Amino acid sequence: MKPEYRNISSSPGNSFRVKLFENKEFPAAWHFHPQYELTYIKSSEGMRYVGNSIRNFKNGDLVLIGKNLPHCWKTIGLQKDIVRAYVVQWEEDLMGTNWLEKEEFYHISQMLKLSTRGMKFGKAIAEELKDDFAELTLLPPFEKLVRFLFILNKLAHEEKYDLLSGSGFSDKISLEDSKRMTVVYSYVKDNYKKKFSLKDVSSSIAMSEENFCRFFKRSFNKPFFEFVNEYKINIACKLIIETDNTISRIAYECGYNNLTFFHRQFQKLMNVSPGKYRKLHNNISVIDQP
Repeated sequence: MKPEYRNISSSPGNSFRVKLFENKEFPAAWHFHPQYELTYIKSSEGMRYVGNSIRNFKNGDLVLIGKNLPHCWKTIGLQKDIVRAYVVQWEEDLMGTNWLEKEEFYHISQMLKLSTRGMKFGKAIAEELKDDFAELTLLPPFEKLVRFLFILNKLAHEEKYDLLSGSGFSDKISLEDSKRMTVVYSYVKDNYKKKFSLKDVSSSIAMSEENFCRFFKRSFNKPFFEFVNEYKINIACKLIIETDNTISRIAYECGYNNLTFFHRQFQKLMNVSPGKYRKLHNNISVIDQP
């Protein structure tokens, strides 16, 4: 899926762009740009789309997006606070032509190659670097560049990260199709709790069912209803973590009328049962408490 193109300029007096994004919600547009992007979520939660990956995001998430990799963040539900995120964007020639070929930047170069699939870093390194992101917005140009290289080097030596998008992801689709996908995202968000057909969603973007299925499979390397199921299971994960609702009630709230089917789909995607997922998260939360 090829999203809309965005032209990004550097911050005044700097060779890269850094900002503290603050708004009621993230812009919903699915987009890409030739710059790399590093995002630290200070406050917000919702769904993160990177390539053909769909996962929850929350406070403290740290994600590196490779150049031209389609992505977007979408807030879900009522937010406790406004969205705050530190966003750093830079060109490949940040330090001049061929700088990544220098021995000193070998590890950074390897990391940026991996970023073509998107990288989510572990909680520990994100927590360690959060103050550095805050200071980036305040430092004078030279010190800002030095601090940014420090951050990149720390991340490049970090072993705990997840690759987000599948290697089979394709972005060779027209910009018109990206507009259609924006409609599809909104349709799923508004209708995931109830049953809907391929005809319903394909007609919302004026496509036949056959053409829509072919377009979606080519774009995401997965069928449309597999995407819908991932969306619903991620909503379920959020509810399992944040509420004391029963698993059966959560399944119903996510649009599953068959509890057995819900358990099977949850196990398939998360590799644990819903009950085990809640127990594992509760144990982690207890360990994380001071």
